[in-house]
Amino acid sequence: MEALDLARWQFGITTVYHFLQVPLTIGLSILVAILQTKTRRSANPALARMTDFFGKLLLITFALGVATGIVQEFQFGMNWSEYSIFVGDIFGAPLAFEALLAFFLESTFLGLWIFGKNRLSPRLHNLSIWLFAIGTVLSAFFILSANSFMQNPTGAVVNPETGRAELDGMGGFLHVLFNKTSLLTFAHTISGAFLVAGTLVAGMSFWWMARSVRLTGSDDEARTAWRPTARLGLVTMLIASLGAIGSGHFIGQHIAEIQPAKASAMMGVCESGESHKFVIVMWTTDCDGAQLTAPIPGLESFMATNHFSGPESFIPSLDDVNTELQEKYADIYGDDVDYRPNLTVTFWSFRIMMGIGFLCLALALAGLYSLRENRLLRSEKWGRFWLWMIPMPFLGNSFGWILTEMGRQPWVVNPGDNGVMLMTSLGVSNSVSATTVIFSMALFTLVYTGLGVIWVLLLRRYALEGVNPKKEEVHHDEDTDAPMSFVY
Repeated sequence: MEALDLARWQFGITTVYHFLQVPLTIGLSILVAILQTKTRRSANPALARMTDFFGKLLLITFALGVATGIVQEFQFGMNWSEYSIFVGDIFGAPLAFEALLAFFLESTFLGLWIFGKNRLSPRLHNLSIWLFAIGTVLSAFFILSANSFMQNPTGAVVNPETGRAELDGMGGFLHVLFNKTSLLTFAHTISGAFLVAGTLVAGMSFWWMARSVRLTGSDDEARTAWRPTARLGLVTMLIASLGAIGSGHFIGQHIAEIQPAKASAMMGVCESGESHKFVIVMWTTDCDGAQLTAPIPGLESFMATNHFSGPESFIPSLDDVNTELQEKYADIYGDDVDYRPNLTVTFWSFRIMMGIGFLCLALALAGLYSLRENRLLRSEKWGRFWLWMIPMPFLGNSFGWILTEMGRQPWVVNPGDNGVMLMTSLGVSNSVSATTVIFSMALFTLVYTGLGVIWVLLLRRYALEGVNPKKEEVHHDEDTDAPMSFVY
């Protein structure tokens, strides 16, 4: 394999690993903040224990997320130096804001939240977790703004003297942050983050609800501790799944405008035309094989154009889009470049992501129905079922990112109206050999696998601990010079 393919594999592996922790950190930080706020207002000891329980899981996930995220930025300089040279002045700006503003909020106020329990005032301690949560959301916004520039490079111009892309003034930077692609992606990703966190909270709560009834022989713990958090997780799942489905619909239409090849590949459009039926299954790796379609005329056209029929519902085929792009960029790259993304990966990533979104919506509705009229989940079999559902939104988020990045190929910066564009093959470092990339990829994969195992084992350990209803609060004396201690 060439260095280009290996560098792509390395970036894909490390990004998917890292993005396992990111959405859980974002969503769970907000849910823990909500639990702590409700605890402060109600002085409910059961909610306080639940805040501590899910707070531990949040701390573990954040720590591993930081560790797996460090490598991401270094790869731009090591494996993708030509990309960094071309768009570094633009791409680096939101990353700098993420480090200086968002990560500052996260690290500072998470420390205050951890070590300030029972030392800070309840209001200030509660404010600390909210500021940490805001920091995670801001971090996501700046990172997604940088990635959205790769999908739709607005706010930039190419300097003919240097051959590099530059920000088009302060207004250009605002366009990078607040363009349509960035805002839609942010809404979709945050919805996915809440879906991950809501499913974890609901799954853990359901499992412990049934388990506590058997272990304690009473409904007290299940009713006072686990049922409220199960409802919180389910409501979060319901809202987040609707948000993900709704924002995903508008993203699909936007993709059809700015990345028609990706749109045609993920929809499985093999023939140009109007009123396309939705392709459920494609049996082969190209458009020559059989397809299974949904019996709803125009459903796929509606997803891409908001129209079921008529001229507005027209979707070009993947081959027609490829021919059009070959003609458009023949003078720059030649007329034999294949502008089609990997059809199999793009097609199935879209369907897996979408299917998991609808599955989580159904789970949320079923879970809320099972808790109607103050009922409890008593079956440990169903409790274990909910545990097995926890990984589902993680998979959905991962396949969403695979769709986003693989569907953009062969571009690392998708062509914009301003002439800013860069093919993936031209963004890789010229001085890095395949052997070097193989070594670093193997090393990082081993390290990330080890970190992933540690993360899962720590989550399992503290999840099995549950909550101790007899746990005593740690109160500090009046010596304000005494070192702060970890009390979670």
